[in-house]
Amino acid sequence: MAPVRKSVMAEDRRSSRPSSSAGRGGRGASSGGSGKPRSGGKPAGGKPSGDRFSGGKPSAGKPAGGKGAGGRSSGARSADERSTGARSSGPKRTGGDRPQRPARRDDRPQRPAAADRTADQRAYDGPDLPEHITGKELDRSVTAQLKGLPEKLAARIARHLAAAGAYIDDDPELAYQHAKAAKSRAQRIAVVREALGEAAYAAGHYAEALAELRAAKRMNGATAYLPIMADCHRALGQPEQALKLAQSPSVANFAPEAKAEMTIVEAGARRDMGQIDAALRTLELAPLASKSRGSWVVRLRYAYADTLVEAGRLQDALAWFHRTHAIDADELTDAAQRAEELEKQLAD
Repeated sequence: MAPVRKSVMAEDRRSSRPSSSAGRGGRGASSGGSGKPRSGGKPAGGKPSGDRFSGGKPSAGKPAGGKGAGGRSSGARSADERSTGARSSGPKRTGGDRPQRPARRDDRPQRPAAADRTADQRAYDGPDLPEHITGKELDRSVTAQLKGLPEKLAARIARHLAAAGAYIDDDPELAYQHAKAAKSRAQRIAVVREALGEAAYAAGHYAEALAELRAAKRMNGATAYLPIMADCHRALGQPEQALKLAQSPSVANFAPEAKAEMTIVEAGARRDMGQIDAALRTLELAPLASKSRGSWVVRLRYAYADTLVEAGRLQDALAWFHRTHAIDADELTDAAQRAEELEKQLAD
């Protein structure tokens, strides 16, 4: 996902968002391709409706006031009874025996069956938490933001956030549900909104991801979410909005990895608009020839090679697919396969 703060998930996934879609097949938004960000891909950080969860924890407690159906607690006497000393007309004690109390009726509403619970209630409950996930997997900077909450509540939220981080690569929809459960308990904590944004992006809920990351950005002023937010705009068919974010002044101060992420998204937005030459120029201004073998250089080179294919420059594309494969030790992309396909095509 885009290089956002290392604090949210149990692992540092920022370096793979959103450009991880430049991986096998490499045709997703982050790869600079003309398609949308891949559904179910790795999160880039995101968030949805931002509406305040008004229901809170579903109440299964007593009726308002905590008293019986008559609105009066058991055994209470009226003011007249207290003033006259009148006794209750109930059975009298004889020989030290206590009168028998009538059986109390449990007036408390029963918790509805799982099938009857509302969407908000199910979101609050969240998926079952595996015993091995304790919340201690989180970075300290995350748990520090939860310290203002009651201890048990903070522990539950931490476990949901840790579960979201654990499942985000293999089961992004499950990670998304865990992140929603965390948000339903703490909507005003930036790291929770950030985690939900990432999980929503990974699960393909791009509008929600964009809304949640906007909320996180309002809370903490962070700009590291911008590449992910721009990629969400692409997925929603809004390349112009993606370009506006790519031209934000804060991008100039990004670290090389984050700047590469934004470059890839910007080039992809240009391709969405049919501006292939502009997309190539955008990528050519990036450090394609960097001696670094980092994943961000791999993705930059792949995006450039893929754009060259779309521009019809197949020989140049072949050369850059080879240069990509040369530093792709972790096989983040299918550059070798793309090169082989191009060689066959050029030989025909």
